Amino acid sequence: MLIIDSYTVAIACLFITMICWGSWANTQKLAGKLWPFQLFYWDYALGIVLFALVFGLTAGSIGEEGRSFIEDLWQGSKGSYTNALAGGIIFNIANLLLVASIDIAGMAVAFPVGIGLALIIGVVVNYYWTPIGDPILLFAGVLCVVLAIILDARAYRHISKDQKISSLGIWLALLAGILMGFFYRFVAAATSLNFQDPQEGLFTPYTSVFIFSLGVFLSNFLWNSLFMRFPIQGAKIRFSDYFRKGNPKLHLIGLLGGIVWCIGMSLSILSSSEAGFAISYGLGQGATMVAAIWGVFVWKEFKGASRPTLNLIYLMFFFFVIGIVLIILSRIAS
Repeated sequence: MLIIDSYTVAIACLFITMICWGSWANTQKLAGKLWPFQLFYWDYALGIVLFALVFGLTAGSIGEEGRSFIEDLWQGSKGSYTNALAGGIIFNIANLLLVASIDIAGMAVAFPVGIGLALIIGVVVNYYWTPIGDPILLFAGVLCVVLAIILDARAYRHISKDQKISSLGIWLALLAGILMGFFYRFVAAATSLNFQDPQEGLFTPYTSVFIFSLGVFLSNFLWNSLFMRFPIQGAKIRFSDYFRKGNPKLHLIGLLGGIVWCIGMSLSILSSSEAGFAISYGLGQGATMVAAIWGVFVWKEFKGASRPTLNLIYLMFFFFVIGIVLIILSRIAS
């Protein structure tokens, strides 16, 4: 299988993760103009599974190092399967809440609050189990992210007063962030940190991401069905709407969203052998800044905001950048 064998390459891949995780929601914004996020999400979940499978059968099955994808599937322990599936189940409910928040409040709010909170929890949890990186620099970076979240919440409060936007979006983002902070730990627990000679019973990154993707897709029949039957806002959605209201373009948009997200997830887990799980997760969740850039400068979600509100947004970007830089340096300094 193909592996990452240097910290420089790992950082480059994690920047791609950041871009993918911060950009996939643009597909939901595009599809959301025409149909509800619940219908978009079926294609999104399918896109995650398809990419994970293809990636495992290609990059995960060539080369001399590690174990091949199919061989790895057969040797995995019950605990590894359980952890990877649990990670997918937890991620799925968290991500559905995040998508609902995007639908209500926009990317510039949902990502900094939800994913920013997930970054804090995820870094702490993953560092506790796998302490790689200088803790002072790492948690100083996390502190900067906390400040960025506070600034974004204040900016949201200002604009919600101006534009009469419901505060439901921010509460959904907070709940999503709490759950999102824990899913990565389960996938990490199923993955061997030594990719060249993987520990018996644990998975290589390609296999753990694939089993995780199955957890996402299968749990969608529970979580997304509940969102369809009991929507947070709007009318109840029927399964027949997926076929009656959909078209090839809408389905492809959803598949693309899942593929983009899964590219980021795959590179994040692949980079963990050099960067460690805490840094891999934390840097990837710099997606918050990428999503906020999309929301502010492309989707114009803060259009018409006052100068003080815009100043808060710019300060948010500043602290996110500082936080990401400190997270990167924490591995070099250790």
